[in-house]
Amino acid sequence: MQEKDVKNTVETTETVNNEPMLDINADSDIAGTNHLSNPPDEEPEAGKLQQEAAEWKDKYLRLVAEFDNFRKRNAKERLELIQTAGKDVITSLLDVLDDSERAQKQLDTSNDAAANKEGVLLVFNKLKNILQSKGLKPMNSNGQEFNPDLHEAITEIPAPAPALKGKVVDEVQKGYYLNDKIIRFAKVVVGK
Repeated sequence: MQEKDVKNTVETTETVNNEPMLDINADSDIAGTNHLSNPPDEEPEAGKLQQEAAEWKDKYLRLVAEFDNFRKRNAKERLELIQTAGKDVITSLLDVLDDSERAQKQLDTSNDAAANKEGVLLVFNKLKNILQSKGLKPMNSNGQEFNPDLHEAITEIPAPAPALKGKVVDEVQKGYYLNDKIIRFAKVVVGK
């Protein structure tokens, strides 16, 4: 019974302090639009949003698949590059290998030391020229100031001259640059 009285009170009271009251039982807001039932243009909009969501999902799936294919292709190309990285240099060195085999046959059959020496020097110079054409450059260390960024000190000996203190006295193993980047440090003897 109390619920019925409250309902009657709300329905019958239309103004308070000369201002209109809103009907609590009505399904509308201040502007008078209805919240509980969908207006006719919201249904096509929901379908449009669903279609747009489906398009975005399709684009996302295609993009993921495309990226996965790119990643696999990139890994395959990197593996091929690593496997064939030295191909150019090795192909160039095959000529030197052929010359070395001919020089070995010549050393076995000939007793002429001068001719053998000349043949070995020709093979050595050919090897040196091929490596230099690929960007290899020897490091000049003798007489230079010892630099730990370029040199690896094997030992220190008393300097034969006062001017050689702290400098490279002897080079045990040559250092090399490849395209101006150190690929092997020079092993040196330093004067103290």
